[in-house]
Amino acid sequence: MDVSYVLIVAIVTYILGVFTKLKWDKVPNKYIPIQNLIIAIISTLICFFTKIEANFLQSFILCLMATMGAGGIADLMNILKKGSE
Repeated sequence: MDVSYVLIVAIVTYILGVFTKLKWDKVPNKYIPIQNLIIAIISTLICFFTKIEANFLQSFILCLMATMGAGGIADLMNILKKGSE
């Protein structure tokens, strides 16, 4: 069950990422947390209504932590990449 919500977050992130790249060339970094929040909300609804998580609040917190953690890791990788140049 723990892997299920992570997969849902990953799939929703991928779909919205592709949509974002098709619609806008580059989203400013200040909007990334808002995009992560939207991904968390969509993932929460999917996890809750498919009964992966029975508690809505727990589902929201798990999905929000997954999206914000992934965003933090992506930022860290960008910082490390820029620092090595």
